[in-house]
Amino acid sequence: MAAIKRSSLRKRVHTALRSVFGALPRDWRFAVYRRMVDCDPQPDARLQLKIAETQEELEACFRILHDAYVAAGFMKPDPSGMRITIYHALPTTTTICAKWDGRVVGTISMIREGVFGFPLQSVFDLAGVRRKRGNIVEISALAVHPDFRKTGGAVLFPLMKFMHQYCTEYFDTRHLVIAVNPDKIELYEALLFFERLQARTVDAYDFANGAPAVGATLDLTQSEALFRAVYQFRPLRKNLHHFFYRQALDNIVLPSRRYFTTNDPVLTPALLDYFFNRCSPVLQGLDDRKKALLWSIYNTPEYRQVLPMLAGQALEHHPLRRHQRYSIRCPAEMRIVSSTGERVCVLEIIEISAAGFQARCGNELPLESTGDVVVDLGEHERSRVRAQVVRRRESEQGRFFGFKLVDEPDAPWRDCVAAFETGQTHRDL
Repeated sequence: MAAIKRSSLRKRVHTALRSVFGALPRDWRFAVYRRMVDCDPQPDARLQLKIAETQEELEACFRILHDAYVAAGFMKPDPSGMRITIYHALPTTTTICAKWDGRVVGTISMIREGVFGFPLQSVFDLAGVRRKRGNIVEISALAVHPDFRKTGGAVLFPLMKFMHQYCTEYFDTRHLVIAVNPDKIELYEALLFFERLQARTVDAYDFANGAPAVGATLDLTQSEALFRAVYQFRPLRKNLHHFFYRQALDNIVLPSRRYFTTNDPVLTPALLDYFFNRCSPVLQGLDDRKKALLWSIYNTPEYRQVLPMLAGQALEHHPLRRHQRYSIRCPAEMRIVSSTGERVCVLEIIEISAAGFQARCGNELPLESTGDVVVDLGEHERSRVRAQVVRRRESEQGRFFGFKLVDEPDAPWRDCVAAFETGQTHRDL
């Protein structure tokens, strides 16, 4: 009984303090949040941050996430003891983990736009973000083990730094978007300079068990200037500008890639089957359209053995691409010979497929012009193909062209596309 009374008293005191704090001017509240920052520039060597890629690592991430969401009322307990969503099944989602002495103690997922869009777009309008161009990533599934939640950010800030570094250097991201509980939104605004997508709070967000949510976004092309203006003269342990933009952490294990890809898919057929069929009926619960979209992504026999069958004819009639496009960012040169002479144009390829590619180019390329293209697919992977310009699109991000391959691609190109098709672009092949 005494324990219950003490708990009740603590809750009343906490509520009263929050009420007083909420009455302060916004700038004062933000100043308090920033004084609470504690980002160790030299984290304990026992901490390691990496992409979650093994069954054990992914399962530990999903269990920590489940327990945190259940405790917060964001989901009902699941028999598996894990929070597993359809977005985790996509190769465009990357989950990272924080490990302490080999034990997973924190996790966060980055959801790049894929065939199912974003979780938050069911209730928040992203039209304003899309108008600014650039790839969007939803930051989701953040959780830290209870044993490490009161360590002054010893796990949280390194986890956030790895997320930020991964998005800017490896995930080809311009915009971050989040959907968070109203109680937490000011932390993201004050510390990380997120801006709300809309003034109104969503009263019931289905992806979080009907809890209220606030949507927000951060433009990474502008964020460094914002961080510098606020944090540049603060001590190192409170200087998030230095921590995110200048500090290198030996604790972070960066992905090893054979190709200049922008994703790090880790789900083998066995892992896809284990988490999304055996541990949770996520795949079986999809409608035929979504099942068909998964079939279009995982289109090799090994994956199709574990994908759910369709009830109707959605796969046959759904307008899927004949050749799946894959995100990449690699340099290339195109040599065009015409009656007026020879031109060499520098390209930045952003998507490839078995039959063609898309690229940004500073030069004007006439439609239907044909030339030889040399492509650096990776540090030690060079391809030579012949291609024709078939489309042109202009935006504030540059001039983009679509190309189709005129002849059969060479072996390096075929190997690269095959690696995408089998989801094996993470780590060395």
